[in-house]
Amino acid sequence: MTTNVLILCTHNSARSVLAEGMLNHWARQLGKDVRAFSAGSAPSGRINPFAVDALRAAGVDASGYRSKSWDEFVGPDAPPMRIVITVCDSAAAETCPYWPGSPVKVHWGYPDPSNAPEAERAEAFARTRDAISSRMRELLDLPLDKLGDAELERSLRDIASR
Repeated sequence: MTTNVLILCTHNSARSVLAEGMLNHWARQLGKDVRAFSAGSAPSGRINPFAVDALRAAGVDASGYRSKSWDEFVGPDAPPMRIVITVCDSAAAETCPYWPGSPVKVHWGYPDPSNAPEAERAEAFARTRDAISSRMRELLDLPLDKLGDAELERSLRDIASR
């Protein structure tokens, strides 16, 4: 059974998109039955071009990505989420909607690369992509189909603390 992961950030334009892209990329590369989605509480309506460039530089096709609301993932036709990860501090502080199935929730915070000075922004996005990528690889190393929710939450929090 596919493990669905929803990555949330307020605007769904940078960090959550990087996380969606890297998790899907590594899941395909490693033959894992994991599918990532991203969304935001107040989507900007556009993906940051630096995020697209950072994904492309890592060999990820980001052509189908779009900034979307987390509302798309709470309806009856939404895929069932096993894991919900917030990646920015403002999303972590917000009240998340009810997620059918009560997925495991964890916060993996990253500084916003969009706030870097313009001359350093591409490098900030690459660093953020690499940090996210590392955690996504660790997530994929977990025996997701064998862990109960409490064990999974503990494992995901351990990943965040490294």
